[in-house]
Amino acid sequence: MKYIANVNGKRYEIELERVEEYRPMTREEVTAPAIAAAPVKVEVQAPVAPQPVNNTPAPQPVATAAAPVSGGASTVVAPLPGTILDIKVTPGTPVKTGQIVIIMEAMKMETEVVAATDGVVDTILVKKGDAVDTDATLITLK
Repeated sequence: MKYIANVNGKRYEIELERVEEYRPMTREEVTAPAIAAAPVKVEVQAPVAPQPVNNTPAPQPVATAAAPVSGGASTVVAPLPGTILDIKVTPGTPVKTGQIVIIMEAMKMETEVVAATDGVVDTILVKKGDAVDTDATLITLK
């Protein structure tokens, strides 16, 4: 079969020849490796003496018990487990829906925790460096 192909503005005439008759591949041919892997020799090194570990205790998660919320009040909760890096508000600060109130680190990434509703910060239940669990109450709003 002859074909004409244009590549980067140049015209080429191509002739193709079928070497063997077409047949669909079976499922085994598709999933099986075409070439068996050759055995590989691996050298095992002698075990290394363990290095001393920093014995500072890991921060304990803050209690996740929700603070009592009075009528009309709402809370800001941790979306995932992590560590509190920064608190952007103080008690008495008015906040709007979507305003960043806390920055926490979770899975080596900073996560911005925002207020779900408008309100005024009533109490802040965590401090910088605290480890918190998912759904732990961080701030209560009036």
